[in-house]
Amino acid sequence: MNSEEKSAVGRASVDRQTGGNLKEAVSEAAEAVGGFKKFVKAGDVVLLKPNFNTADPFPASTDPEFLKAIVELVYDCGAKLVMIGESSTYTLNTRKVMEKLGIFDLQKGDKPARIYNFDEGRFVRKEIFDGKYLKSASVPELLDRADKLILLPCLKTHFQAKYTGALKLSVGFMKSRERVGLHLRNIQEKIAELNKVIKADLVIMDARKCFISGGPSKGEVREPNIILASSSRTAIDIEGIKIIQSYEGNSLAGINPPELPQIKRALELDL
Repeated sequence: MNSEEKSAVGRASVDRQTGGNLKEAVSEAAEAVGGFKKFVKAGDVVLLKPNFNTADPFPASTDPEFLKAIVELVYDCGAKLVMIGESSTYTLNTRKVMEKLGIFDLQKGDKPARIYNFDEGRFVRKEIFDGKYLKSASVPELLDRADKLILLPCLKTHFQAKYTGALKLSVGFMKSRERVGLHLRNIQEKIAELNKVIKADLVIMDARKCFISGGPSKGEVREPNIILASSSRTAIDIEGIKIIQSYEGNSLAGINPPELPQIKRALELDL
């Protein structure tokens, strides 16, 4: 990936009065980085990773309508199968969170997605060879079965990690009991290092709403009404931080985005 591709972030506005056409807005944002067909080929098995850390409403968790639009766009590219996988915070039951959000409804229809609760599946141990703070992590075996991975972060601040976007989304791949140690110290650097074993092809960030303080489950909400797309987790997170910083009273004021520890470490790792 060259520097131009790595820094590219597409964006599309969504009309706040009418709600706009969400599928078209997502497609428009992706076009700026080559479009969905650049990343998804006919016959691919594609894994989508949303944010169902809790069942709190968007932007705390992924909007089911946004997820449905992504499923349709991926199938429009000729994908053989779209899988959706997630694991909620280790204090909650992932299946119950998904049921409360109505996610299993996406298994119905002519082109259904297949829903996976990572907690009910098998994990494999991955060594993090560049890790200073995190040497290894157990991640779902399902990752190795997918041809492509698309990350679908929300845009939020986080009371402990300061910010949660594309990089932080990968914590949901980690085996639940291992996340306790991740949160004890150097959480931001560990977030970045975990991403070394997560090979994402595309990131679509739903920034129609965001938390500018608090988070990750509850916070002060603003409505940028934007969809972002990028092939780079760091580029899209830097853009996301700037959006949050554009609102008065945000908890990230005065922070240079590339100097936020999770971003800084990710850039060191060439993510």
